[in-house]
Amino acid sequence: MTFRKLVIRFTAFAILATLANLGMQRLVMAQGNEGLTFVLAVGAGTFVGLITKYILDKKWIFYDDATGMKAHGRKFSLYTAMGLITTAIFWGVETVFWLVWQTDAMRELGAIIGLSIGYYIKFHLDQRFVFTDKRLEVVT
Repeated sequence: MTFRKLVIRFTAFAILATLANLGMQRLVMAQGNEGLTFVLAVGAGTFVGLITKYILDKKWIFYDDATGMKAHGRKFSLYTAMGLITTAIFWGVETVFWLVWQTDAMRELGAIIGLSIGYYIKFHLDQRFVFTDKRLEVVT
């Protein structure tokens, strides 16, 4: 895969996963503006974004064709573990924006900034530790 194609795909998938994440957050946040609702929204959005991004990355970024519960379970567990570090970045930035400005627009801007940083770091972690069956070949 060319470097340009990788960047375009990765960016498109990050945007799709971000939209899925924020869409779920909006659904939950529509229930109220309390702290518990915020925590539930961030958690539900993160879960939806994680599943979306895993499916897209596995198939279209890393070309991982492993099947079966054992392969998926192992890889999804590793994928999730690598995401713990980057999720802390995402949640931290989103929470700071929410606490400072207390508006949905700024909370979502914080989420986008945090997710962008996290996705960049996560790509490198996934390449090194999760999708190791095939080496991703990038042509410049």
